[in-house]
Amino acid sequence: MKKVLIVDDHPVIRGALRLVCENEGFSQISEVHGVSDARAWIKQEKPDVVILDLVMNGFDGLDLLVWITGQFPDCAVLVFTSQDAQHFCNRCISAGARGFVTKKSDLKELIKAIHALKSGYSYFPKTSVRLDLQQRSEQKALESLSTRELSILRMLSMGMRGKDIAETLFLSPKTVSTYKTRLLEKLGLNSLVGLSEFAKRNQL
Repeated sequence: MKKVLIVDDHPVIRGALRLVCENEGFSQISEVHGVSDARAWIKQEKPDVVILDLVMNGFDGLDLLVWITGQFPDCAVLVFTSQDAQHFCNRCISAGARGFVTKKSDLKELIKAIHALKSGYSYFPKTSVRLDLQQRSEQKALESLSTRELSILRMLSMGMRGKDIAETLFLSPKTVSTYKTRLLEKLGLNSLVGLSEFAKRNQL
């Protein structure tokens, strides 16, 4: 594996990841800060590895992850994010990621994950957290959401308007409105405020 793409909207994080990748022997290292740039670069360059954040200036990395693994199955995606592993690791595994490391982890964890992917293996954390009744109920509800529904939930919770979400995900405003109604029903909520509070409780 020689070619790696870093997708993150924080310049300092990108710089640190570049240094790690250089030390790990990648000869072609590129950086982008958003989803649209990442799609264009991946189509053209077809990288061996993509190191991907899940949240970038309102854009959702999960949607990009699904696109990468669907269009370029030989590309190994390592999710490197501040999002909680308890809520997102299994989702990323289902979407086809080869690795998951939180930004709260020791640098050694990131290096181990990159080693694993270069060797053709996967790397995921072991999570063991006891949940109370409400948390278990909400976790089950989250697991029932599709990746697209989860993406829209997160965007709504960040205060994005339906029109902006539609443009970001290449959907019609009517489709986004349908997703919003479906989310409220699935999560047993009755307002956007409720969606926002649900997302905050579950560290989305």
